[in-house]
Amino acid sequence: MNNSYIVDYRVLRDYCKKLIMTQNVPEEEAFIIADSLVDADLCGVESHGVSRMTIYMKRLEKGVVANKCEIKIEQEYAAGAAINACNSMGMVVGVRAMQKCIDKAKESGCCFITVNNSNHYGMASYFVKMAAEQNMVGVTGTNAPPNIAPWGSYKAYVGTNPLAVSIPTKGEPIILDMAPSIVAMGKIILAAKLGKDIPEGWAITKEGKPTTNAVEASKGTVLPIGGPKGYGLSLIMDILCGILSGAQFGPHLNNMWNDFVNPQNVGHIFCAIDICKYTDVDRFKDRVEQMISEIKALPKNPGVEELFVPGEIEQRRRKERKEKGIEISDVVYQELKGLGKKYNVSFYL
Repeated sequence: MNNSYIVDYRVLRDYCKKLIMTQNVPEEEAFIIADSLVDADLCGVESHGVSRMTIYMKRLEKGVVANKCEIKIEQEYAAGAAINACNSMGMVVGVRAMQKCIDKAKESGCCFITVNNSNHYGMASYFVKMAAEQNMVGVTGTNAPPNIAPWGSYKAYVGTNPLAVSIPTKGEPIILDMAPSIVAMGKIILAAKLGKDIPEGWAITKEGKPTTNAVEASKGTVLPIGGPKGYGLSLIMDILCGILSGAQFGPHLNNMWNDFVNPQNVGHIFCAIDICKYTDVDRFKDRVEQMISEIKALPKNPGVEELFVPGEIEQRRRKERKEKGIEISDVVYQELKGLGKKYNVSFYL
C-alpha cells in the first residue's frame, strides 16, 4: 500500500465540499470550510487540513454544531462589533466577521470585532489574508480548549491560542501565524494518527514527564514557547477571545474531539487597519519592501542558505502544491475514502 497520494487541490476541495453538503450545509458555506482546510494543506499546515474532515463531519452529523451560519450582532459601533456566532462553523463565522471588519475599517480606519458562541475556526492566517488583499493590516486570534499548563504547573489550563497578523506588500503578504506553544496540539494529534513519534521538548505527559510518544502527549500538555512568555501570551489571548467576547475560557471550553453533546462556545477576535487612513499605501509598501530587502541581505549563519520573513515559506509551498498537487498520507486518504462511502459521495481523489 502506498504511504501517500498526490491530489490536485481543486479536486480535493470539491470532494470535501460535497461531503460537507451532505449535512445540509449550504454550498457557499461548505466551500469556505473545504477551502480553509485545503488551504492549510497547501501551506503545509496539515494539522489544520483535511485530516480534520472526520471530526468536522462527525460534529455536523451529531448536530453539536449548527449546519447553517446565522450570526447575531449583539452590539455594533462605527469601529467595532460584538457577534454571537450561534454555534456556527468557525471558518464561515471567521470569513463573515473579517469581512465586516474590513467594511467598517474602510469608513473608520480601524475596526475590532469579538465573536462568542463559535467553534474551531481552522488556520488563523486564512482570515488575515482577506485584509491584506484590501491593503489592510489584518489581525485575528482565537481561544481553544486547555492544552498548555500555567508556568510552574503540569496541569493544562489555557489553550494553544493562536495569533495571526498580515502585512500587505507589493507581492505576497507577510503573515505571522503562531501558537504560543512550541507546536500546535493538532500536530501531535496528527502524529498520533499516523503512528509517529514526536521530538522531545514538544510536550509532556499528564503526569508532567517529557515524552516522544504522540499518544501520551495528546493526553498531556504541549510546552509553551519561551517558557513563561508563551504561557503569558496564551493567557492574554484567552482573556481577549474568551472573557472579553463573552465566550468560554480555559477549562470551561468544551473539547471538539470528545464532547459531542455540548457546544464548544469558542471565542475569536478580528481586527482590520486601513493603511491609507494612516499613511500613503504605496509608501508603506515601499518601506516594507526596503525592510524585507535589508533582512535578506544580512549575513547568514553557517548552513543557512536564505533568510525568510514570516509566511514566506508557506507561500512558496502553496504555489508549488497548487502546481504539483498536495501529498496526502495514506491514513488521511483512507479516512476520506471511508467518509465518501459513509455519506454516499463518490470517491474520486
